[in-house]
Amino acid sequence: MFNETIIYIEKKKIMWLFMAVLSAFFAGLTSILAKCGIKKTDSDIATAIRTIIVLLSAWCMVFVVQAMKTITQIDLKSFVFLVLSGLATGASWICYFKALSIGDVNKVVPIDKSSTILTVLLTIILLKETNHLEVKLLGTVLLAAGIFLMIENKQSKEIDKNNKWIIYAVFSAVFAALTSILAKIGISNVESNLGTAIRTTVVLLMSWGIVFAKGKHKNLKDIDKKEFIYIVLSGLATGASWLCYYYAIQKGVVSVVVSVDKLSILITVLFSYIVFGEKLCKKSLIGLCLMVTGILIMALGM
Repeated sequence: MFNETIIYIEKKKIMWLFMAVLSAFFAGLTSILAKCGIKKTDSDIATAIRTIIVLLSAWCMVFVVQAMKTITQIDLKSFVFLVLSGLATGASWICYFKALSIGDVNKVVPIDKSSTILTVLLTIILLKETNHLEVKLLGTVLLAAGIFLMIENKQSKEIDKNNKWIIYAVFSAVFAALTSILAKIGISNVESNLGTAIRTTVVLLMSWGIVFAKGKHKNLKDIDKKEFIYIVLSGLATGASWLCYYYAIQKGVVSVVVSVDKLSILITVLFSYIVFGEKLCKKSLIGLCLMVTGILIMALGM
């Protein structure tokens, strides 16, 4: 009986880790597909369109797992934190895709991944996840060093003229970190797919509200068809990533899940080289290795 219990626990642990890895893969694809879809298309419009796809994916999964019947069981505290998490997600998305539209993928993504550092610190302070604290801190230091090295000084002429992408990327990281913490609190007693769907609904209202507030809805008819397809594919990848990510968040250790999810940078770097020809210099390559090492240390040292 005891051995069976141990095996069951290990299987549950493997499941949320596997879902975290899948989340990283789809998240890596999201950045590339989104970059392809916002060469001419306004980033706010692209974010709003993507959100529709993610919303449909999320609610479809809710009905597939029959989680809709539990919506009346959500308490006020969980609902409030889910809404706050959705608002933080919306803000992170808007900043992230604005940064992608004006900056190189290989420079924007490392800054966005720095949200892991803040997330780890917040989980230690707020959620009291102090297990293997030394390992987590070591991994965080390596991650920070890698990010610093990847943000290379050599920039393209286009980016030299406009460094606003750095500001957007930093805000994206801050809001992303808040998203993980708020979501953990919000889905502690809520089915993960239902929690994701509710959060996505908030993001949808927020993103389209911004589009209409800025009068950008008038440009919807001018969207390039090819870019529209990439935006839709990006939304599908995001939906898949979210469903995997928030299952892992609910079932696993937040700091570990967030760390594994950041391995998506490997997928992003690989495809950014294949699709956009964005190469890494030696310093950035060393930085990437440090980031991956830091992530693996936190993930395996749990």
